[in-house]
Amino acid sequence: MTHLTREDAEARDAASPLRGRRELFDLPDGVVYLCGNSLGALPRHVPDRLAAVVRREWGSELVRGWNSADWTHLNARCGARIAPLIGAAPEDVTVGDSTSVTLFKAMVAAARLRPDRRVVVLEPTTFPTDGYVAQGVAALLDLELRWCDPADPAASLDEDVAVLALTHVDFRSGAMFDLPGLTAAAHAVGAVTLWDLCHSTGAVPVDLAAADADLAVGCTYKYLNGGPGSPAFVWAAPRLQDSLDQPITGWWGHAAPFEMHRDFEPAPGIQRMVVGTPPVLALSALESALEVFDGVATADLRAASLALTDHLVELVESRVDGFELITPREHERRGSQVSFRHPDAYGVVQALIARGVVGDFRTPDVARFGVAPLYVRHVDLWDAVEHLVTVMESEEHLDPAYARRLAVT
Repeated sequence: MTHLTREDAEARDAASPLRGRRELFDLPDGVVYLCGNSLGALPRHVPDRLAAVVRREWGSELVRGWNSADWTHLNARCGARIAPLIGAAPEDVTVGDSTSVTLFKAMVAAARLRPDRRVVVLEPTTFPTDGYVAQGVAALLDLELRWCDPADPAASLDEDVAVLALTHVDFRSGAMFDLPGLTAAAHAVGAVTLWDLCHSTGAVPVDLAAADADLAVGCTYKYLNGGPGSPAFVWAAPRLQDSLDQPITGWWGHAAPFEMHRDFEPAPGIQRMVVGTPPVLALSALESALEVFDGVATADLRAASLALTDHLVELVESRVDGFELITPREHERRGSQVSFRHPDAYGVVQALIARGVVGDFRTPDVARFGVAPLYVRHVDLWDAVEHLVTVMESEEHLDPAYARRLAVT
């Protein structure tokens, strides 16, 4: 049995540099929310911001809102707020399309930077969208996909490789790749890197500029709390931006969109990665949500994340049998989630949800618990494991109701 008590957990929370940040979120009473790596919690001030956009900016200003409310630069303003979390300059990040569309644009643009090479390297357990998009890009550009060993992606690199496309933090296990090291390995053979930061940004500090990375994309509805389906961001190294040839040449990526020229002329800088009219409501919600990071040091985010995930591992392993940890114990290899294998993982997750402890399940047998350091506390983890102990002792996870999986797991 662990010697840690609930009072110990409370003391840790009181000493956290992020104490008080939870109050910025509208979390339901009685709920322990451990699914921020799938959908972030609602920041308290976002509903009022959205109401103002709808009623005042859209309702009263109508089309004038593009100028009076400066909707035109929403994508750039959101990008500038994300930039410090990924080690980028404010002008080098933009936001606007879905994650899948953004991945497609970035992967095509990356491959076109190396037109004499025919191979894209990715790893076989990557998030499905990354694999599906890569397959589509390969068919479009007549490329070859090379599926690497996740334990050693660099072994698959050679002078035939155009792009190394990896997800920084694995969505199932929470295992984290060495972004600077693999970027350097790719550059050593002349390849371009494309990093998916969906399970990193907002919880795991990333320094793209220091790593000399090439391109990166990430969603905003997980640790960035932008809301269901909020648009993705894209970053490209300044040295590459004016060479990018992305495949969806929409009018908002034109150098002078309101001149209405017949022929496309790409905008300078990262703006050339923009396609169509910015989704004003979604970007307004995101811009407001990102305010919860104001004044937060990325080092404090990481320290809190590691302390919390260490605590969760310790609690589960000391109090419950039958759960196999698949998240790396080494800090340098761990994102901000803890995942366990269990033969009845789906039932376990559903029984916990019924008790107000919200994690999620990933096929075939993974119970996944996201730790969003801005609002998850040590005491939440203590309470969650108390519920887990009861679930297993009373066999609530074997309820026949959990024999059929829900559409979203």
